[in-house]
Amino acid sequence: MSYVIAAPEMLAGAATDLAGIGAALQSANGAAAAPITGVLAAGADEISAAVAALFSGHALDYQALSTQMAGFHQQFVTALNSAGASYAAAEAASANPLQAVEQQLLGVINAPTQALLGRPLIGDGTAGAPGQNGGDGGLLWGNGGAGGVGTAAHPTGGSGGSAGLIGTGGAGGAGYGPAAQTGATGGSGGVGGTGGWLYGNGGAGGIGGTGGSGLDGPDSGAAGGAGGSGGSGGAARLFGNGGAGGSGGQGGNGGSAIETGNGGAAGAGGTGGAGGHGGWLVGNGGIGGDGGSGGVGGDAGAYGPPANGGAGGHGGMGGVGGDAGLLFGSGGAGGVGGNGAIGGTGVMSGAGGAGGDGGNGGYAQLIGDGGGGGAGGAGASGAGDGDPGTAGGDGLLLSSASAAPLYAVEQQVLGAINAPTQALLGRPLIGDGATGAAGQNGGDGGLLWGNGGAGGTGTAAHPTGGSGGSAGLIGNGGAGGAGYSASGLPPAGIGAPGGAGGAGGSGGWLVGNGGAGGIGGIGASGSFGAPSGQGGNGGIGGAAGLFGQGGAGGNGGQGGGDDFALSAGAGGAGGAGGHGGQLYGDGGGGGAGGVGGSVDIAESGVTGGRGGSGGVGGSAGLWGAGGQGGDGAQGGDGGAGVDTTTGAGGDGGAGAGGGTSGFLYGNGGAGGAGGHGGGGPGMGGDGGDGGDGGRAQLIGTGGNCGAGGTAAPGGTDGTAGAAGKGGVLFGTDGATG
Repeated sequence: MSYVIAAPEMLAGAATDLAGIGAALQSANGAAAAPITGVLAAGADEISAAVAALFSGHALDYQALSTQMAGFHQQFVTALNSAGASYAAAEAASANPLQAVEQQLLGVINAPTQALLGRPLIGDGTAGAPGQNGGDGGLLWGNGGAGGVGTAAHPTGGSGGSAGLIGTGGAGGAGYGPAAQTGATGGSGGVGGTGGWLYGNGGAGGIGGTGGSGLDGPDSGAAGGAGGSGGSGGAARLFGNGGAGGSGGQGGNGGSAIETGNGGAAGAGGTGGAGGHGGWLVGNGGIGGDGGSGGVGGDAGAYGPPANGGAGGHGGMGGVGGDAGLLFGSGGAGGVGGNGAIGGTGVMSGAGGAGGDGGNGGYAQLIGDGGGGGAGGAGASGAGDGDPGTAGGDGLLLSSASAAPLYAVEQQVLGAINAPTQALLGRPLIGDGATGAAGQNGGDGGLLWGNGGAGGTGTAAHPTGGSGGSAGLIGNGGAGGAGYSASGLPPAGIGAPGGAGGAGGSGGWLVGNGGAGGIGGIGASGSFGAPSGQGGNGGIGGAAGLFGQGGAGGNGGQGGGDDFALSAGAGGAGGAGGHGGQLYGDGGGGGAGGVGGSVDIAESGVTGGRGGSGGVGGSAGLWGAGGQGGDGAQGGDGGAGVDTTTGAGGDGGAGAGGGTSGFLYGNGGAGGAGGHGGGGPGMGGDGGDGGDGGRAQLIGTGGNCGAGGTAAPGGTDGTAGAAGKGGVLFGTDGATG
């Protein structure tokens, strides 16, 4: 049995084209009607009159037939338009019932838990109304909803909703910022939601509201309000990172005296929110929020007795970094203290505000590094700077060398622990892999715990960057080394290509992110009649294990090009993103392509190098979003020839497709944008085509299409990619260009 497809938009376009053809024919027939239907006789004799009458009769018959054909033509155009409308209506009719069925099925799945616990089984929590908390995510899966922004009645921002078994906590809402001239204190930011019971990061805390400025008065200015405190980051549960603390709000400016009297003092900046605690077993603590800056003091009145400007507000203290998980993880860094502000003007200017102290770093537990203390804020007008925060303590098992004499004892213990596996497998049980030497691969992390070492940068002898080392059971893969950037000309007189970036290492078998791919090296610039080298391709991102994010693909290297070169090198392609965790985790984003090489002037016109294409976004496993496709790069500019020939601009590189979502749930990755065409004295380069959006599999939204690149003058714009398909069970297609 054969099948036929119909595209309503193509039918409508064809009908429009046919209508234009019909209008042109009618115009031509109308213009010719008078000359051919009123043919004059060549002479006064009967034969001439008969010949003229014969031709005029034929012309009249032709006009009659043309009128009938115009009617048939219009009927055909109307039929095409009707057919397109019918197909479009049929598609809409078939789509709406499917969406209704999806929602009904999801309602049936969620009904029992919704009735018993007031919470769905699958689905994201709703965003909170102003001043209200975000809804909790589904028990099985679901991200918490974001908290609502604070209001005058409820100044504190709403807390983010908690995630379900797997998911990310919702972000806390921003605190309320009072109106000017009120001097009211800004509302505190909402607390970030808790991450999933099994896996998921805590939500970020909301930022504090800006304090209201003081009232300007005829005799004196009123004080400004203090900025609101940032909300604390949400905690992770079993596996996951704590959420970042929200930044403190800025203090309100002091009011100015309109006629006489002193200016009002400014409000102090709000304190940054504390970072959330890392997962109970594995996870990094969240970073503390930065303290808010103080407000500016109000100006003194210009009339009457001498008066002073208002004092500037002090900077808020940075938030404390969150502590790491029990087994593995690093403490979060403390937030930076807010800057003090200047005082108002007067006979004596107001004192400047002091800088806020930096927040203390979070603590590691068993294995990991303590978080660094935040820097203190700068004081204004001679006021003191804030003190830096203290660093958090390192893990009890693996501390830094500065923790002597404990460090020496730890190394002896680790040496004894690692000796058996090191002797049998050439790999420790606990510890990070070594960084690779130039052109060499990074070392693998310990079997139980350890991050892979970074690959070494490529060399002339080994142009490809070294691959990142793989992690052990828990840990992140090492980053791939950058490819060698070629220089000069090899003996053959041809511009050498840049080396490819090294591949990122694999994440831990249980938990860990894949390492990022290395960037491609720059191609050598050919000169004096030699070709230029192509940029090296970016390295592919490393894959995650069961839980974790795929590593990002490396960017492609730039193509070579120089004056009087025989050709310009093409940009290298971006590396593909790594595969997300088999159970949970997003795919890594694809790397961007390298820019094509350019040549300004040559013996004969030279075409600019083609921009490199982007790397494909990584796919997710069971649960997670596909990675975004890498953007194509711009083509190089063409060069003018001494022999008066002109070179065309290079074409832009194509954007890559987004990654496929997780099988059960997740959105498809967005397609990468096409690169712009290169310019030059000749024809402009074409824009690159955009990448297709990645498809969702069972539940989720398809990825948006990538936009086509813009051509240089004389070239052709690139075509947008196709939108990714929504999930088979639930979901919608991505946006089209």
